[in-house]
Amino acid sequence: MHERMFALETTDPCAAGEQICDAAFGLTGSTTAADIADVLIGTPLAIIGLLLLGLVLRWVLHRLVDRVVRRAEAGVLPDKVGRFSMVRRGASHAAASDPVTSTRRVQRAKTIGSLLKSIITGVLVAMFGTMILSELGVNIAPIIASAGILGLALGFGAQSLVKDFLSGIFMILEDQYGVGDVIDIGEADGTVEAVSLRVTRLRDVNGTVWYVPNGEIVRVGNMSQNWARTVLDISVGYGEDLARVRRVLQEVAHDLWEDEDYKQLVIEEPEVWGVEQLGPEGVLVRVTLKTAPLEQWAVAREMRQRIKARFDHEGIEIPLPQRVIWNRAEPAAPADDAVEGDRQ
Repeated sequence: MHERMFALETTDPCAAGEQICDAAFGLTGSTTAADIADVLIGTPLAIIGLLLLGLVLRWVLHRLVDRVVRRAEAGVLPDKVGRFSMVRRGASHAAASDPVTSTRRVQRAKTIGSLLKSIITGVLVAMFGTMILSELGVNIAPIIASAGILGLALGFGAQSLVKDFLSGIFMILEDQYGVGDVIDIGEADGTVEAVSLRVTRLRDVNGTVWYVPNGEIVRVGNMSQNWARTVLDISVGYGEDLARVRRVLQEVAHDLWEDEDYKQLVIEEPEVWGVEQLGPEGVLVRVTLKTAPLEQWAVAREMRQRIKARFDHEGIEIPLPQRVIWNRAEPAAPADDAVEGDRQ
C-alpha cells in the first residue's frame, strides 16, 4: 500500500515543455510544490515572454514598413510627369511639377504605411492575445469558433463598409486622386479636401461639402493630374473669312504663349484645330491650349478676353442669335358676309 502511494506521489505531474514545473518537482518531489511553482513562476514568465516576443516582432515589422515607405517616398523610378512640359520650356515645368508629384507620393506612401502598421498590430494582438489566454488555462477553442462566426456575421452585415475600405485601399494604391485635386465622380464634382479609407470629402464650386463613401464611387474623372487642356469653341459669322479667323486666333494664342505671366501655365504651343461645327447661328472654330494642372480655367478666361478684344479690333463678327419671322396678312372677308352684315 505504501509503495503504491509513493508511486502515485512521485508520478511527474508536469506537462511536456513545462520546465519550471519539472525543475520544482525534481527539487522537491512534491506535486503541490510543482503546481504552485508553475502557477506563480511558469505562467507569468510565459506571458511575459509572449508579450516581449510580440513587441519585438511588432517593432521589427514596423521598422520594415518604415523602410519600405521611405523608399516609396523617394521614388524608385524617375519622375515622368515633367516630360509632358519639356517640349519647349525645357526642365522648368518639370521642376515646377516635382514638388506636387513628390507631395502626392509622400502622402500616398504614408497612408499605405499607416494601413500596413494597423493591420500588423491587429494580427499580432489577436495571435498573442489568444496564446496568452491559453497560458492562463482558458479554453480557446470556443473563442476561435466564436471569432469565426462573428467574422462571418460582420462580413454579411457590413458588406458596404468592407466595400468602402477595399475601394479606399485600391484608390490610394493606384493614386486615382488626392487632396487638392479637382474630380468629377458623377453625383458631385469639386476639390478634394480629405481622403480616408472609408469616405472622400470634396467641396464643389458653390461651397457645398460632399461626403462620398469610397464604395459608391463607380468612376472618377480627375481634372488636375499631370496636365490639363483648355478647349475653346469660338463662334464667328458665316460671312467671315475662315482662313483669316484661324490666323487671328493663332496669333492671339501665340501671344498668350509668349506672355511672361503665362509661361508657367501654358506648357505647349497652342493649336487652332479649325472648324468644329457649322451651327445655326455661326461657325465654331476650336482652339486648344495645354496647361498646367488646375490652370485650364484661368487660361480659358484670359484667352476669351483677348479674343474678344482682337475680334473687335479686326472687325470680326461674333454672331448673335438670329430668328426668321414670317409676317402673313390676314385674308379679306368674303363679300357675301359683308352684305349680310349691312342688312342686319
